This record gives sequence, C-alpha cells and structure tokens, in this order.
Amino acid sequence: MTKAKLIELLNQALELEHQAEAQYLSHATLLSGETADTITERLTEIAGDEHKHAELFRSCLEMLDAVPSIKMHEGHPATGTKNILKTNLKDEREAVDFYRTIIAEIQKSKAELPYEWEFIEHKVRHILMDEEEHALEIRTLLGE
Repeated sequence: MTKAKLIELLNQALELEHQAEAQYLSHATLLSGETADTITERLTEIAGDEHKHAELFRSCLEMLDAVPSIKMHEGHPATGTKNILKTNLKDEREAVDFYRTIIAEIQKSKAELPYEWEFIEHKVRHILMDEEEHALEIRTLLGE
C-alpha cells in the first residue's frame, strides 16, 4: 500500500462518517409511534458517535500530513421506523466491512509508515468496534 492509497481510503471513510451523522439526525426526526422517543434518542446518540469518528479520521489524515475531505458520501433516505432501522443497519454493516479493509491495508503499510501506522490502526480499530456495536444495537431495535 502506498501512503497516497491510505489517504484516499481514510478520506472515503471520513466522507462516510459525514453522511452517517447527517443521515442519523435526519432519520431521527422522521420517527413516530410508541417507541419513537427511545429510537430517536438512540439514533441521535449514534449521530454523535459518527461525529466523533469523523474527528478521529481527521486526526489520522493530519498524522499523514493530508488534507481531510469536506465531501459527504451519498445518503440513503428512508421513511417508517422499520425501513429507517434496516437502512441504517445495512449502512453500518457496509462501514464495518470497509473499515476492516482499511485495517488490513494499514497492516501492510508498517514498513512505509513506521511511526504512524500504530496510531492510525488504533483509531480505525476503535471506530470499527463502535460501528459493530451500532449494528448490534440496531438489530436489537429491529427485534432480530
């Protein structure tokens, strides 16, 4: 892996986090029904986590002397509690898979980035664990 490729992947991840935060906040306003308050609260909390993830990706990019992206990945509109949860579960699973790919690539960059790779790997692994937790929570909210 080259440093340029890692920067590209980290910026893609940052764009996903920008989108995820906005999507969760938007979806949280669309809920109705007897469980709406509970689910709205959780989606809003997850949006806060996604904001923190963006900050962590920016710190990784700064470590590489790279310019963080200000773009946002394409969102996924949904309506109705079940569809909103299914949409976000799908997105969380895709994020987990993508972040696992980034971690695998970071491992390959040890020789090229001997003073950066552990910092970056640690931050991305932390984000990955949060995303896995989000997926499990959403599955629970869906009753799966």
